[in-house]
Amino acid sequence: MSGKEIHAITGAFGYSGRYIAHRLLDRGEKVMTLTNSLHRANEFGGRIEAYPFKWDQPGELAKSLQGVRVLYNTYWVRFNHKLFTHSMAVENTLKLFDAAKEAGVERIVHVSITNPSESSPLEYFKGKGQLERALQELGVSYAILRPAVLFGKEDILINNIAWALRNLPVFGVFGEGNYGIQPIYVEDLADLAVEQAEGRENVTIDAIGPESFTYRELVENIGWFIGCSRPVIGVPPWFGYWAGKVIGWFVGDVMITREEVQGLMAGLLHVDSPPTGKTKLTQWVKEHRETLGRRYTSELARRKDRAAKYASN
Repeated sequence: MSGKEIHAITGAFGYSGRYIAHRLLDRGEKVMTLTNSLHRANEFGGRIEAYPFKWDQPGELAKSLQGVRVLYNTYWVRFNHKLFTHSMAVENTLKLFDAAKEAGVERIVHVSITNPSESSPLEYFKGKGQLERALQELGVSYAILRPAVLFGKEDILINNIAWALRNLPVFGVFGEGNYGIQPIYVEDLADLAVEQAEGRENVTIDAIGPESFTYRELVENIGWFIGCSRPVIGVPPWFGYWAGKVIGWFVGDVMITREEVQGLMAGLLHVDSPPTGKTKLTQWVKEHRETLGRRYTSELARRKDRAAKYASN
C-alpha cells in the first residue's frame, strides 16, 4: 500500500463527476476536485475540497494532486466556442496527465468516447483518440471508459429531444435516422468508474447501456413515453443542421453541431460490445416522463454561469 488516500475528480460539481463523487463519499473516501467552477452551488456541504485548474502553472497543478491515489478525468468540451475549443481541451488534458504522473498518482480513470481515432476527420473524436494514446504512453496505470451518450437527471441530449417533441409539431432526423446509439445511465457510468479505480490492469472499456436504438427509434421511444409522439421525418443533414441552428438562436445555445451530425450518421455512437450499464433508457424515461423536456437545457448557460447548480430535468 502506498498510503495515498485521496480520490481526485475533475468537475465534481458538474454532471458525471458529481455522481462519481457521491459514490466515493458514500464509501467513506476522501475526495477533492479540480474545477473551473469553484463557487458553483452543490450538495456536498464542504465534504469535497476544491482546487482551480491552473493550466498555465503546471507545477501548481501537480502540487494540487499530491497525495492523490486515483484521478477520475471527466474534463472535456462538447464543441468549439470562442470561450473554449477541442484543441484547448486536448492541450489542457495533456498537462493534467503530466501533472498526475509528476504528483505520483497511481491510477487514472479517463472518460473518453466510443470509436475515438487520431485519424478521424472529426475534431471531437480525433482529440479523444490523441488523449487515449497519450494516456497509454504515460506510464501510469489507467482505465479508459468509452461512453456513447449519457442520460440522467442533468443530461442535455435526451432532455432536449424530449423538449423538441413537446414544443415542435414534427421531429426531423438526419437522413433516414437508421444509425445506432447506445445511451448509458450516468449512475451506471459512475459505478463503472469507481469499480475500475480499484484495479491495476490497463483496460479500455466500451461503456454502453443495455438498450441499442437507431436514432429514429430513440426519438420515437422518448415521444411515446412522455406522451408527445410526433411525426418523425427524415431530412437532409444540411437542413437538419440549420434547423437546429435556428432553434439554437432562439434558446441561446448550440443545439447541434455539424460534427455531431456527422458523428451520428457515421455510426460512431454505436459499438459491437456487451453492455456495461444495467439501467434501461426506456424505463428511466417512463419514470421521468412528467418532468423530462419541460424546459430546455443549455450547454452554453452552464459554461457561462459558474455559480448555479446544474438543474435536474
